[in-house]
Amino acid sequence: MARSKSITFTLDAPQASTVAVAGTFNDWDATRTPLTRGKNGQWKTKVSLRPGRHEYRYVVDGQWISDPAAKESAANPHGSDNSVMVV
Repeated sequence: MARSKSITFTLDAPQASTVAVAGTFNDWDATRTPLTRGKNGQWKTKVSLRPGRHEYRYVVDGQWISDPAAKESAANPHGSDNSVMVV
């Protein structure tokens, strides 16, 4: 069985009060995986992901946004794109 890898999610959002990541790995729960504010408004968290394709979005002050640094995206049923992380 393939082992999980620790993946760091990072988002620059200096004006944000709260940032979380929601995706296929946490049942799209906008509260389960918060990011921690670091220097210069950069937010980070580490998530253990199994090998494969994972779709996700950031939730910044309640607004769902795509990852501007994502190399790949996929259309979602809400008329926007999910970011894609391949582990």
